[in-house]
Amino acid sequence: MPPESISIAGSFETPPLVRPQRTRRGHLASRHVTGWLLAAPLAVVLLAFLVLPIIMIVVVSFWTATEFSIVPAFSWENYEFLLGSDVTWRVLLNTAKYAVVTWAITVVLGFTVAYFLAFHVRSQTWQTALFLLCTIPFWTSNIIRMISWIPFLGREGLANSALLSWGVIDEPLDWLLFSDFSVILAFVHLYTLFMVVPIFNTMMRIDRTLIEAANDAGASGFQTLWNVVLPLTRPGIMIGTIFVITLVMGDFITVRFMSGSQSANVGRLIQNDIGLLQYPSASATSVLLLIVTLMVIGILLRLVDIRKEL
Repeated sequence: MPPESISIAGSFETPPLVRPQRTRRGHLASRHVTGWLLAAPLAVVLLAFLVLPIIMIVVVSFWTATEFSIVPAFSWENYEFLLGSDVTWRVLLNTAKYAVVTWAITVVLGFTVAYFLAFHVRSQTWQTALFLLCTIPFWTSNIIRMISWIPFLGREGLANSALLSWGVIDEPLDWLLFSDFSVILAFVHLYTLFMVVPIFNTMMRIDRTLIEAANDAGASGFQTLWNVVLPLTRPGIMIGTIFVITLVMGDFITVRFMSGSQSANVGRLIQNDIGLLQYPSASATSVLLLIVTLMVIGILLRLVDIRKEL
């Protein structure tokens, strides 16, 4: 073959090897820039309304306060008082008690409701209708739904009146209202749906052939539930757990009204400090609550990979 044909062939063969690479790099760079531009508005919103306020709370938590002013000087006084006070630890334990008991009840109720909707309601129309029925209470305010329990659980309320008329009790039960029972009951009422939704979403993704295979292998209903459905539902349970625990730990208005101001959680401590204009102390308590909540979420995220459900 003549040298001219080789050079000509080379001139025709070289560009296809180079130009597509440059085009591909340019395309990837363009997609990279486009991705950053699309994420920029949300990043700005999160920075302005989430990150910066948290940073400000952390900064203020190291300040001190007098009866008439706030001193912007670095000090460990707020944290020393919080961590050295028996009240703080009792309130933290009380908050943990509310969170754990509420979680245990909501996970049982949420799993039961989600299992019924996902596996026992065959019609998708009925699934949608019943699921929307569960959301009807959310059409009203949380405070209204919570306060509605007060006339029901009071000494002269419907619950005591019904029990008295049936002869179950001889005198009204005082512990139905303004107690830990009423607080947990309100929490369960308010936050069960946050457990139902992620569990139901996870159950709807389970391959039904796995259930059929377990039945064909001779597994009982409980064995199928324990060995097939429950492990595959773990991501939804963890997502619901994160929702319920964070909401309960940060809620203070429910504890105030349903306990009759006889009990407290960390949210109540923060509310009291803000009412007394003790913003550095309130900030330190908020930081403590944030750290505890993030630790709990971190532990839950280590147990299961929930990114598959997001």
